[in-house]
Amino acid sequence: MVSIPMESLKPQFSNNLLGQNYEIALNNQIQAVLDSLHEQDSVKLSSLTSNFEKLLQRRIDPPFEATWVYSALLYRGFSSLGNDPLKRIAAVKDLFQVIVSCSASCDTFKSVALMAPVMYNVAKLALGLKGFEQKGKKEKKLVREVKGLVDSILGYINVCFESVGNSCDVSEGFVRPVRELVTVWMWDNRDNGCTRDFFPLLSDEIVEKVNGEGCELGALAGCVIAEAFLLKLCLRFLEDGSRKELHDELRAWIVASITGIKNPYFFETLLMMLLEPSLPTSSLLNSDDERCLRKILYDAVVLVEYSFLKPERMDQLSAKHVKSIIMARLLVTGEAIELNRKQKDQTKSISYTNAFSGSSLPSLIIKWIRSEIGTEDKASEPSSSSPATLLRWILKIENGGLRIFENNMSKTRAKLLLNSMTEGLEQPVLKHGKKKSDADLIFYIDNKGEEDEGEGDEKMNESVSAAFVSAAHTMQSAEPEKRKREGKDSEHKSRVKFLKYSLHENSVSKGRSSIADSDDSSSESEVENPSTDEE
Repeated sequence: MVSIPMESLKPQFSNNLLGQNYEIALNNQIQAVLDSLHEQDSVKLSSLTSNFEKLLQRRIDPPFEATWVYSALLYRGFSSLGNDPLKRIAAVKDLFQVIVSCSASCDTFKSVALMAPVMYNVAKLALGLKGFEQKGKKEKKLVREVKGLVDSILGYINVCFESVGNSCDVSEGFVRPVRELVTVWMWDNRDNGCTRDFFPLLSDEIVEKVNGEGCELGALAGCVIAEAFLLKLCLRFLEDGSRKELHDELRAWIVASITGIKNPYFFETLLMMLLEPSLPTSSLLNSDDERCLRKILYDAVVLVEYSFLKPERMDQLSAKHVKSIIMARLLVTGEAIELNRKQKDQTKSISYTNAFSGSSLPSLIIKWIRSEIGTEDKASEPSSSSPATLLRWILKIENGGLRIFENNMSKTRAKLLLNSMTEGLEQPVLKHGKKKSDADLIFYIDNKGEEDEGEGDEKMNESVSAAFVSAAHTMQSAEPEKRKREGKDSEHKSRVKFLKYSLHENSVSKGRSSIADSDDSSSESEVENPSTDEE
């Protein structure tokens, strides 16, 4: 295991490069690496590595690109291990340790975004796991190791965001476009690599945004979280066991994770994935499991109103991201309602409609569009808060010449969705501040913001998962007229696993964790959640 002592990364030179001079030197060194990608000169590789180490030493909080390229050069040096998957896992562990050490003094978004190369390499390992559970001891150990790596990455991400709270401020940009930085990690790809290959668990539309000139550090961090999140879910689907129990467990885990991380960039990425015809999981999941996962994600993003998405919490985001999130939430909710209607699941369809109408989203959409069109005239506003009514109103405004949707693809999707939707139950618009009743929301959580944050994540996780499992059972009950109160005989327990992560002594900074021994299955703790239906 490679370990980088923290002392070696502190500034050691009095003649520090400052400002533009440092940026010029960094750009020159990056270009030197890009020019020598396919060379096998170990002396030159060692020289480039040394140059980047010096650049890291000259800044307490080094630029994103400096750590990114330095870790790529180190990994290239210790990853030439043939096709032995266990040795490759050991190399990825070393890479994880290097990045955690190098980013110890960095802010949260930078630290998480720097995990992208780790996720790329873990995803490559995971793609060969299908069916390994039924094979020999070595293959089963490989599965455990990969799962342990994914859990460690998610643990590191959670610890990083514990210190940032609700802040969405991302002050640093990129010196070089992400597509160029990705190339540094694709030296074994003779086609010069591509961003699509580097992010195998992102949808095409998201990859296109990352590949563009305007990609932000926070957005890249959100993509990394989404990939780790999705890979964790896929690996659980590859296990044997009851799909019903898995369904309940994963819904609770997803809600607890989203609530704990509190990151709008991550949530935006999830929404964008759900707007694609299929999730980017085809290499790991069959079509039935992909559909099941989609339904679980629909429950988590539609039925829950998260405090970090309230207007006062998103004022640190750019207008572009706020617009993207609220419009994506509207479209995802509409598509979720329509999917369940087509599948004859009217109970779930009505639950989604009520959750949407009872949330703050309809009034937020109306307020935002009112500011866009520059009028306080409420006469033309919709009298209902159903997704179909709001979509019809927005398309009418668009037809009048004002652009609301981000692109034509979103507008076309909205038209197709509206054409297939039925109005269902019309819901009156809930005015700001009006109390929500139980009939308005099947499941509502996180409405106290950060008031109880000091009580600890463990308590939050227990309450979140217990409430969500209870709500899930309520939704899965029969039609209202057939619903009966179950006695104690129907009581059963759903076990929800939350992982605890050890801190590595050489990599602790600001409470962040590093990778623990992935073989240690005792790092998991179980929280039992009695699932009783309460009306």
